[in-house]
Amino acid sequence: MAIGKRTTKIREGVDPAKAYPLDEAVKMVKERAKAKFDETIEIAMNLGVDPKHADQMVRGVVTLPNGTGRSVRVGVFARGPKADEAKAAGADVVGAEDLVEKVNAGQIDFDRCIATPDMMGLVGRLGKVLGPRGLMPNPRVGTVTMDVANAVKGAKGGSVEFRVESAGILQAGVGKASFSAEKLVENIKAFADAVNKAKPAGAKGHYINRVSVSSTMGPGVKVDIATLGVGGGHAAH
Repeated sequence: MAIGKRTTKIREGVDPAKAYPLDEAVKMVKERAKAKFDETIEIAMNLGVDPKHADQMVRGVVTLPNGTGRSVRVGVFARGPKADEAKAAGADVVGAEDLVEKVNAGQIDFDRCIATPDMMGLVGRLGKVLGPRGLMPNPRVGTVTMDVANAVKGAKGGSVEFRVESAGILQAGVGKASFSAEKLVENIKAFADAVNKAKPAGAKGHYINRVSVSSTMGPGVKVDIATLGVGGGHAAH
């Protein structure tokens, strides 16, 4: 029953019905991140949208001020000078037809994928492989671009893509348990602000309904939305 005891112990002092101020919630999550590895700090947001409607889709990208704490492997579909640019910026895998073949064969050695616009005819064929993994390059989040150097640096330096799931829930990693509470608070506020700014035209009534933070192995702690600094549910577009 060791697992049960451990779970009970880390849940002690967390009132599931209470929404805590952000800085307090972050401290509680940090204190309970006791795993033998550096746990990821995650945010979950319940949004008042139904992503089945195109005008209620929430997606975007945000660069966290203090990075994500994880090393990100970046793959780039590009040719010629743009391929050289991607390599110089630190991309891990760069290619054109050869990279398409590798991905089709199941060799996906990257966590983020960037493509130049001229490559999208090729990359489009990989939709069935890249789509379900959330790796399909998309101009709306800056991963289809001629500015591959900045896109690679952004992906390496802490940019986080977000996309709302079917139940109106949006989740993302916003740092590591080893980060200071202040850095985590800054990252969470930046993330919440980006989600708030991505409020779609079709969203009616309250937009941000519930927010919680947790570590990989720890319990979720509800956050008082007013302390996120985004103006709560009736935020401006």
